[in-house]
Amino acid sequence: MLLLELMSTEKTVEEIEKPYQDNTALRMSDTRKTRITFEQLSKLRKLSDLKSAEYQESIKEIRRQFAPAPAAQ
Repeated sequence: MLLLELMSTEKTVEEIEKPYQDNTALRMSDTRKTRITFEQLSKLRKLSDLKSAEYQESIKEIRRQFAPAPAAQ
């Protein structure tokens, strides 16, 4: 990081510290591939685990709703 980048008023501290959270749209001239960070991987894994758990809960609820009626005694 250059000293001039630290003195620049255009960028906030968050933008300087976490450039991977830049959500600007890519252009055709952007040829470099973005790198995924461990923090992003962790967020993706947690989201995947959450979706999986919600799916399993919905399956249980559907099976309960469409289960055959218990036998009358």
